[in-house]
Parts: sequence; C-alpha cells; structure tokens
Amino acid sequence: MAKKVTVIDYGVGNIFSVSRAIEHFGGEVVLTGDAAVVRDSERVLLPGVGAFANGMEQLRDRGLVEPLRAYAASGRPFLGICLGMQMLVTTSEEFGRHEGLGIIPGKVVQIAGRANGSPVKVPHIGWNALERPAARAGWNGTILDGVPENAATYFVHSYAVVPEREDDRLADTWHGDFRISAAIQHANVSGCQFHPEKSGPTGLAIIRNFLEV
Repeated sequence: MAKKVTVIDYGVGNIFSVSRAIEHFGGEVVLTGDAAVVRDSERVLLPGVGAFANGMEQLRDRGLVEPLRAYAASGRPFLGICLGMQMLVTTSEEFGRHEGLGIIPGKVVQIAGRANGSPVKVPHIGWNALERPAARAGWNGTILDGVPENAATYFVHSYAVVPEREDDRLADTWHGDFRISAAIQHANVSGCQFHPEKSGPTGLAIIRNFLEV
C-alpha cells in the first residue's frame, strides 16, 4: 500500500516539485488546506517559500495552526521545508517579530555573516555541504539516514533558524562565517532549510527516508 503524505496547500509553497518527489517513490500525495484531513493524516509535509509573516497568516486564515500543533504532538512524521521549517519554531524577526507554530523552540534570524573580510551576499543561494553538528552522534533513523557528510543540497533563503536546543540541530552548513541550521529535528518533527526536491539524488534520498520513517 502506498504511503500517504498530506502536503499542506496554503497558497505559499512549491507544491508541484515536492509532490513529484514523493510520487517518485510511490507515495500518494494528498493536497489539502482542511484541518480535518490534517488531523487524520499519517504523514504531513509543510512546504513554503516567501515571508514568514505571510506564511503564518495563510495558515491562520485556513484554521491550520492548532491542527498542525496537535498533529506534531501526536508523534506521527512531520516535515517542514524551507519556510515550512522556519514556521516550526517559536518566533521570527523577519520584518518585525512574528509568532510561529512553536513546535520546536527557536527563532528565525537574518543571515549576517562575513566572508573574506566582506559581508556575505543575501539571499544565500546555491549548493552547500551538510555537516553533522558535534551534538549529533549520527544520522541513523533520521531523514538524513544514509546521506554522507558533506553531501551538497540546494538553498535559497535570507533568514535562518537558530534552535534553542543544540540537540535539535540535525545538520549545519555555512555561509561565510555564519552558521546555518540546514536541518533540524525534535522527536517526530523534522525540517530542511534547503529544498530536497531540488537537491538531486541526495534530496530524493531524504524524501525516501521521510516516507520510510
């Protein structure tokens, strides 16, 4: 039986590419903005591009904030991608202070590093290597299971998540001297700042892992 993935359709996300990646491994995609569907899902994926405040507004307008929080608390697999990952945390400082879903404690801050004595270019766009944080013994049993360290994935973003708990960092990358949480995880909830659906074989392996959790 095909694994069902509920992809949250709230008007802010690259739904087509994500859906194709899931279907590549025989997964069944359920596109929805319906809270009742979220409640009964076996897997939920929250995509997203654009500004944090707008993303949260779209979730609130559809009555999805509390259902997503309840789903995360249920222990079932939950993956956020790009803006979808950022909205998993507590707050964002993008164009003011905004409340997130608060599922993983942390904040979203603007990228502000330096490289070769000059400020790094923002937005951060391109391929970057994934590093295992010191607090992580390994990636077994996570969405990065089997992904080699220093594998490259594709990023497009101007803001980055800073988790409160070091243990919630699953993978890091660097933009100049600025440390970026490339992936986060707490219990059943994971997030990718990069776009696995645009990251070639490595990204597809991550989608496959999510289906097999």
